[in-house]
Amino acid sequence: MGELREPLQQLAECGLPMALEAMGERWSFMILRAAFNGVRHFEEFLSEISIARNILANRLTRLTESGILHRTPCPDDRRKVEYRLTEKGLDLLPTMIALRQWGEKWGTGVLSNPVLVDDRDRQPILPVTIRSHDERVLGYMDLSWMNAADITPISADIHDVDDRVRKLSAI
Repeated sequence: MGELREPLQQLAECGLPMALEAMGERWSFMILRAAFNGVRHFEEFLSEISIARNILANRLTRLTESGILHRTPCPDDRRKVEYRLTEKGLDLLPTMIALRQWGEKWGTGVLSNPVLVDDRDRQPILPVTIRSHDERVLGYMDLSWMNAADITPISADIHDVDDRVRKLSAI
């Protein structure tokens, strides 16, 4: 990687600590996996992922408070609640897929079954990769850190870096 390093001491300027605070343990990921598979109710989570009741209640509260899940009373039975992924939660899908693919490669050594496919073509999805602005697949040695103020957008149509930096700063 290039000469400039990420400021490792400045945690406030890095999204990783916030992400780990919201998702940084096994049960949160297992709950999220179940939610992506259509599980919505407390009792369903309990039976589907074999989690202790108190741990499930704690993790659902944390995921709801962090805006990853939305808790809504069921219209037909107000005593029951439904947990649904928010837009923020849905944005974790690439992370979940990347972690699953990593686990298949370095953990189990085999593809998980069922296989995640493109709904239109019914073909397996490609590995999650890091891509450049022009869609080239990048590896570790292709990356470097750069001050946001020094980035010159190639084209506003392709990549508006200033807008992206403003959005990241607002988070």
